[in-house]
Amino acid sequence: MFDESFVRAARIQEFSARERIADHSPAVRRRRPAHRTLTRQLMVIAVLIAAAFGTAVWMGVRHPYGADPQVRRTVGAARTAFVPLAPVGRVPGDSDPEALYAHSPAARFEAGASGIPLPAVRGTAHFSDSQVTAALISARSYLVRSSLYPEVLTGRQYRPVRPLIDSAQLDQFDRSFTRPAADGRHAPTGWLVRFDPARVRLADERIRARGTLRAAEADPATLEVSSDAVFVYALRPAQAADGTAASLFTVRREIVFRLDHEDLRLGQLQLVSARAEAGPESCGDDSTGYLQPLLAGRTARPGTPRGTDPYRTGAEAALCGTLAPGDRP
Repeated sequence: MFDESFVRAARIQEFSARERIADHSPAVRRRRPAHRTLTRQLMVIAVLIAAAFGTAVWMGVRHPYGADPQVRRTVGAARTAFVPLAPVGRVPGDSDPEALYAHSPAARFEAGASGIPLPAVRGTAHFSDSQVTAALISARSYLVRSSLYPEVLTGRQYRPVRPLIDSAQLDQFDRSFTRPAADGRHAPTGWLVRFDPARVRLADERIRARGTLRAAEADPATLEVSSDAVFVYALRPAQAADGTAASLFTVRREIVFRLDHEDLRLGQLQLVSARAEAGPESCGDDSTGYLQPLLAGRTARPGTPRGTDPYRTGAEAALCGTLAPGDRP
């Protein structure tokens, strides 16, 4: 006796009585293996899955993160400018940095990152609330790392800022520190606030700050964040004792950032332009690599800014201003 599973698995099958009456010469016929049909079905399903996966990958490359496929990603070079503000008369000082802050406009400022709050957030036509928030957080993080980190301010580090820079601008950023130049593109002080550690040290690491951030849609694929922030530093000579008179140094930074979908995904940003005004500082000092603050008791050297060559394209214009007496302690 054969069980049903053995019969069904047989490769030959006997014709029925009706089929034999119809004058078939052979008594049996070869049965089509069931596993061949199943294998063919599995192959078709595998091909369909592979095609769907390939289409999804292709669509992801062609249309990353919902961006408009017609908008090509282009990242330009950052442009920077610096204006020294020369003091009128002698730079005031005090052994107590808190007293200096209390008698200056910075008395109303917050200490550290608290002085740069995030604004109320609204989505745009092509960016959600969360994407706009991410753009503002990236811009604020850049301001904090480049203007408030002690290791950056003392000129010993610039690495905390580097991870925030769009990869397309990293060559420009790195060259600014390996081969600085006063060309409006490769000045370290265009990217961050930086003092020469051989000349200056912080008298108080609780830096006073006040700043604003504003986000808007530059185009369907790009957000633009504008920042305007003032930072006030209490400084002493590098080798001076703690009781030595300190003085205040003020830096105003106006920076425009841009962020596309790739930047938002990676937590990076593009620096479009950065303009800084800083003082007290003499007009003739070279602030390409380091800011050159005038410390307590010093006066600005007489003279005018370095010359500007109108025949040299791409050169940074030489600018200088006067620090308003009302801004002093």
